[in-house]
Amino acid sequence: MFGKSAARKAASDKAELPFWKRKTLTQMTKSEWESLCDGCARCCLNKLENDATGEVQYTDVACRLLDTHACRCTSYKDRKKFVPDCVILTAANVKKLTWMPSTCAYRLVAEGKDLYWWHPLVSGDPETVHAAGISVRGRVVSERDTDDLENHVVGWPK
Repeated sequence: MFGKSAARKAASDKAELPFWKRKTLTQMTKSEWESLCDGCARCCLNKLENDATGEVQYTDVACRLLDTHACRCTSYKDRKKFVPDCVILTAANVKKLTWMPSTCAYRLVAEGKDLYWWHPLVSGDPETVHAAGISVRGRVVSERDTDDLENHVVGWPK
């Protein structure tokens, strides 16, 4: 009898955990998946890759579709139509995208780590990602305003 009771308690405890601690990325619903995005928009920054070394450098130049204040894509559903090289994040490719910021919730969950305190799912407030200085808000220019990525290399998004 003790074994069944302990098993029920363990199942109950697991059910009380937030979905990102209970589920893998592939088990999440579309709404759970989308809610993992913290709104930092670091993945929307233009990056430069050294062909010889594979090293990736971030710039402070954001995709032309990014609303740089809201830190959200202005054409999310149709982004590939307007930006053909936009990388659509999936459960299958998240571990392969080494340029994803170390703070990215998708990356953290894929690596079995917890979300940071400022993540809106933890804090309950979508503004904490900005207040904590994690987002690109106030730190970037749109690619519409520059074509010189080499002079916009920065180190902070990693």
